[in-house]
Amino acid sequence: MHNAQPWHFRYFQDSRTFHVRADLTRAIPHSDPDNRALHLGCGAALLNLRVAVVHEGWYPVTRLMPDPSDPALLATVQLTGLGGDESHLGVLYPAIHQRHTSRFPFEETEIPEGLRSALGDAARREGAVLTFPASWHLQEVLELLAEAEARNLTDRGADQDLSQWTRAGAPPANTTAEGVPDYAFGPRKLGGKAPMRDFAGPRVVVGRGAAEFERTPQLALISTAHDHPEDWLRAGQAMERVLLLATHEGLSSSFATQALEWTDLRWPLRDPVSGTGHTQVVLRLGYGPKGPSTPRRPVTEVLDILP
Repeated sequence: MHNAQPWHFRYFQDSRTFHVRADLTRAIPHSDPDNRALHLGCGAALLNLRVAVVHEGWYPVTRLMPDPSDPALLATVQLTGLGGDESHLGVLYPAIHQRHTSRFPFEETEIPEGLRSALGDAARREGAVLTFPASWHLQEVLELLAEAEARNLTDRGADQDLSQWTRAGAPPANTTAEGVPDYAFGPRKLGGKAPMRDFAGPRVVVGRGAAEFERTPQLALISTAHDHPEDWLRAGQAMERVLLLATHEGLSSSFATQALEWTDLRWPLRDPVSGTGHTQVVLRLGYGPKGPSTPRRPVTEVLDILP
């Protein structure tokens, strides 16, 4: 959330094991009071680690929440010889470097059904469910997202979160390796139905343009059967696996998480047929600009190597 990068890795050489830990100093307590989004982000980082491990010729044995007495230890990943059913992850490795959030207008071109099915299968492999809402359900989701965005624009706590984690008007020499810089805000939305968060808030960004967005946005909901930290980690891995596959297949993406930040708006996002499931992620997918890369902290800040 807001490119806070709330993760830390420790690698133990003797056992060839990574520990993936939550960096709680990077929590966003107002907009993410339960650290659900923090777990999603760390789950995405965990999936990238698994992809990289497979790419380097190893097999990752992964355990989620392995120590109940240490809730900040989110996962362990031990490197073993090739085996199991992870070998197909390696093909996604180039997409880790290519994937960027794109807050620009997408084309109206519909995503082929075969690709939608493949994205759903990617989420299922990580223990989550991906659906593309349509018709009245899509309209309801869009209305919930619009309501959440309106609330956020007048919510002092949400504005403080944006002030902390966005970089509007920073000089070019600014080397901050976190947050969302103004060049990645995308244009202001003049029209269209795509659910876009305005990272500028009430601030004026010099040189920022405006644009028409999609009239029929293509949204994907990622849900889990339960709603506990382990489920959030699974959803984060599913989210990243979907995003990497989408990137590999030429799609662009952005997040539409506003309604997930309000308890009363999150629940109505669930599957309208079964009435079950907990929506964890809302993605906007389509064909369009890939978006500029946002900064990442240097490896030395996020990785410790121990004997």
